[in-house]
Amino acid sequence: MFTLKVDHEIELQLFERQHALKLYQLVEENREHLREWMPWVDSMTAPYHFESIIPVWLSQFAENTALNVGIIYNRELVGSIGLHQMDWYNSTASIGYYLAKKAEGHGIITRTVQAMLNYAFFQLGLNRIEIRCGVKNKKSQAIPDRLGFVKEGIIRDGEQLNGRFHNLIVYSMLAREWKGAATQQR
Repeated sequence: MFTLKVDHEIELQLFERQHALKLYQLVEENREHLREWMPWVDSMTAPYHFESIIPVWLSQFAENTALNVGIIYNRELVGSIGLHQMDWYNSTASIGYYLAKKAEGHGIITRTVQAMLNYAFFQLGLNRIEIRCGVKNKKSQAIPDRLGFVKEGIIRDGEQLNGRFHNLIVYSMLAREWKGAATQQR
């Protein structure tokens, strides 16, 4: 099983079938909170929905096309982060994340994204990572802003959410930029 230790409080764990119920409970407890920005939330209404998607995620991991992991904070599942749309020809991927409302305000996503960038650039050898956030999702935008991502522009009507299209901001980080950022942070 893939795990990545972020620090003394946080570990990332590859989702496996036995995580389906906990993942469902996390989403169910945070449904209204997540629904505001996650278009898939309304379609995940029972544990079996996660039981059926986790094998897809495991296949993607085996094929090296995506990585979907749980965020474990002080031994409790509090969210998820993933590397998506891994394009090996162009050496790119995107990062997506979400967090339980009660876990906000502890720097969990910032530290987790930093660890995922280190993994993507230094272990996988990727060159470019994107993060896309709703233009009104200030909490999500704070992560790439804090980590020094470049704001590239807006994708108009880039995502349908709760029956309406909304615009997305595209942020990027290049491996050569992150190496400089990582050196400065030490």
